Amino acid sequence: MQENTGAGYPGDAEVTDDFGLAGVPDAFQRLWTPHRMAYIKGGQHQYKNQDDCPFCVAPARTDEESLIVYRGRTSYVVLNLFPYNPGHLLVCPYRHVPDYTDLTVEETAEFADLTQTAMRVLRKVANPGGFNLGMNQGVVGGAGIAGHLHQHIVPRWGGDGNFFPIIAQTKAITQTLDEVRQQVAEAWPGETHAE
Repeated sequence: MQENTGAGYPGDAEVTDDFGLAGVPDAFQRLWTPHRMAYIKGGQHQYKNQDDCPFCVAPARTDEESLIVYRGRTSYVVLNLFPYNPGHLLVCPYRHVPDYTDLTVEETAEFADLTQTAMRVLRKVANPGGFNLGMNQGVVGGAGIAGHLHQHIVPRWGGDGNFFPIIAQTKAITQTLDEVRQQVAEAWPGETHAE
């Protein structure tokens, strides 16, 4: 348990105990995403099957309508409708499967290749300093849409996590989603390594 040194914000002492519960200053920086509570508190139930799953419905629409930047044989790449950062992409298999272990060998290869290509493209068009990659598996694992596997590719820049989202409930996004989609799609190579 980390000792509370008393350093922190005014009023910390009144809400801090010696047990080390959440809210006690520690070595972790936390990314607060309150908008995701809509999924955590029953939002999962709105997506019951392939007919209402946004990741199954998206490929039937135009790229512009669905924010798709690339369509592969077994998977596609789409801009996140609620991005953590500009250029936040998702890699989704066309098949409605919930778990990474449900992918075939062919799907896994293209899924990985599209992830690598997305990182290369984002480096080219946006010059991020790093990335967060991740798949949240299952409702308790934090998946916003647990029924359909998807991997997040979040470009990161120094200082991109500031006080705006927490204090002002505001996220600074420098371009429209359509502009970002077009920029990424135009920079996407004609062929990927898995082909």
